[in-house]
Amino acid sequence: MLELYQAEDCPNSADVREALSELGLSYVAHNPRLAEGEVKNETAKGAMEAIGGEDQIPFLVDTECGEALYGSDEIVEHLEENHS
Repeated sequence: MLELYQAEDCPNSADVREALSELGLSYVAHNPRLAEGEVKNETAKGAMEAIGGEDQIPFLVDTECGEALYGSDEIVEHLEENHS
């Protein structure tokens, strides 16, 4: 399963969503906060920090590969290498 912690108004999150769509991958989106930092979902924010240790978006959890990644470039590279 792919879980993306992201913000709709974040350009880096948009890059990851675009890559997921281009690769035809299904994913679960969590929206813990806005790009500028206003928290919208404390539960999602807490889960993201518990898994990855940081309050940074985008953040991808790939349970199939056992990976948790921050940063749009790293996430897109991971997706292309492991799910294309």
